[in-house]
Amino acid sequence: MGSSINQLTMEFPSKAVNIGFARTAVAMFAAQLDFTLDELDEIKIAVSEAVSNSVIHGYKGTEGMITIICAVGEGALEVQIKDEGVGIDDIEKAFEPAFTTAPKERMGLGLVFVKEYMDELIIDSVSGRGTSLIMKKSPCHNKVEV
Repeated sequence: MGSSINQLTMEFPSKAVNIGFARTAVAMFAAQLDFTLDELDEIKIAVSEAVSNSVIHGYKGTEGMITIICAVGEGALEVQIKDEGVGIDDIEKAFEPAFTTAPKERMGLGLVFVKEYMDELIIDSVSGRGTSLIMKKSPCHNKVEV
């Protein structure tokens, strides 16, 4: 999390009812930066998708803990979402549109949305030990066009 100005850590059970809480809490924390409403909506969607993946795919019907660490610093938001679930066997495959490990229930677009809505996405996953997503986003007025 580097040199952060402010930081928040929260941990909660991998229950579907906690997805909305997580997305709202992260968006409220992010609001201390000058994000537009559209950018806050993008953050909410990215967090929802990441937490949903932990609940649905990471723990596969069992219950575990999800940890979210948010930090703001240097005009940017960084959000880390961690679980100790089954992990992702093939990260490249997981980014393919329509790929899902639950084909009868899911569209397979979660990571596609996360990658689209955040400026940077890093995934660290070990099969059988869990997954960590680190997402970064800066308000549009802070981005330098090249």
